[in-house]
Order: sequence, then C-alpha cells, then structure tokens
Amino acid sequence: MEISRRPRGRPKNAMDRFIAAIEWIAAGFVGLVALDIFVSVMLRYLFAVSIPDGYDFGRMFLGILIFWGIAATSYRGAHITVDLVWDLVGPRLKRAIDVFATLVLLLVVTVQTVMLFDKVVATRAQNILTYDLQLPVWPFFALAWAGDAAAVILIAVRTFRLVFHPERVREGRSLEPVE
Repeated sequence: MEISRRPRGRPKNAMDRFIAAIEWIAAGFVGLVALDIFVSVMLRYLFAVSIPDGYDFGRMFLGILIFWGIAATSYRGAHITVDLVWDLVGPRLKRAIDVFATLVLLLVVTVQTVMLFDKVVATRAQNILTYDLQLPVWPFFALAWAGDAAAVILIAVRTFRLVFHPERVREGRSLEPVE
C-alpha cells in the first residue's frame, strides 16, 4: 500500500485545483466587500469623508461576489435544498434526482450566463460610467459574467461526475480526497 505525501485537503488534479481557485476567488470577493464596507464606515464616521464611488464599488463588488458565490456553491452542492422526497427514496433514485436537479441548474445558469453576457456588451456599448471617478462599469459586469461562466463549467463538471464518477462528488466537501 502506497502512502500519499499530499496533505488531506489538497486538490488531486487540474479540475480540483480549478474548483479550489473558484472557491478562493469567491472568498476573496467576500473579503473585498467586507473591506469596502469597513473602510467606508470608518471614513464616514471618523473623518466625515467617503471613498469616491464607494457606493458604486460596493454595489458592483457585491454583484461580482454573488456570481462567483453561485459558482462555488453550485459545484459543492452547498446551496439551500429541500430534500423531503430525496430522503425517502433509495440510493439509485437519489442519484437520479441529483442528476436531474443538476441538469436543471445547468440549464438555468447557462441561460443566465448568456443573458448576463448580453448585459455586459450593452453596458460597454452604452459607455456607462461611475458617478465620481467616471470609470467604465462594464469591466465589473464582465468580472461578474466570468463568475457566472465559471458556474456553468463547474455545474457541467458536477453533472459529469454525478453521472460517471459519483464517488468524486461529496456534498459540501468537494476537495476532500476520495480513497
């Protein structure tokens, strides 16, 4: 028996590293939103000043965070679910329900991604700018779209793994190695 020198939580292959990177990006945007709020509040209450376009940045960072969060939670299966029927059925039907639900999620998020891309293109064409600094808004929308596109990729990977390698998908613990 060969003993692996790899730490237990470390991703095993390129796809698992990609999934981990998506989760880190989502976590980074959580930190960025929290930092923006903290700095804005401290500046407002301690010095009576505000960050130029602070509201716009906060709003756009929150949108980016939501789409990257969708990517992270969709693969992990850590989003809110209602498992009343799923709990009552056997393992084969549970797997069928999981595959069906993931295919529906894939369809919905794919349509959402296409529509969001249209919004990015329209925002760029309209040359929408922030209020104070007159920065273009479309790069923020594009970053949100990239998170949504990552969600499509991760949901497709989850669907593939549910169908062909169900042992590779662990609810809420996607990066834990499977023995």
